[in-house]
Amino acid sequence: MQVMIRMQRAGDPAQKNYNWRIVVIPKETARDGRVLDIVGHYDPAKKPAVYKLDTAKIEKWVKTGATMTDTVRSLYNKTKKAK
Repeated sequence: MQVMIRMQRAGDPAQKNYNWRIVVIPKETARDGRVLDIVGHYDPAKKPAVYKLDTAKIEKWVKTGATMTDTVRSLYNKTKKAK
């Protein structure tokens, strides 16, 4: 089973106020499907955008073979630089 670290949409669709969870999910699963682990969140609606990632969990999943999407990798690199 190939595992991805990607974004899952959350929030209130009635008000078009979306935020995103950073999740670990099997590659074949739909965007809003069942997740294995939640490793962070991202809220682009706030100015400046708010994001928080658990880098230890992400590194653990990457060591076990998970791959990150480009957007998640970008947020991960920003988080690593900020520390």
